[in-house]
Amino acid sequence: MESTHVSALQMKHAGLERQIAEEMSRPSPDQSAIQMLKKRKLRIKEELQFH
Repeated sequence: MESTHVSALQMKHAGLERQIAEEMSRPSPDQSAIQMLKKRKLRIKEELQFH
């Protein structure tokens, strides 16, 4: 059960990284969206550290 949760978190983290990269590659990136995605990614990273 625990490794499934960690795997799900890792997949979410990778997905957020991809979304951030996509947004940053746009001609005029939405900085507020990037900040929101980065905060979500950080929370997932913190949760992964506790597992």
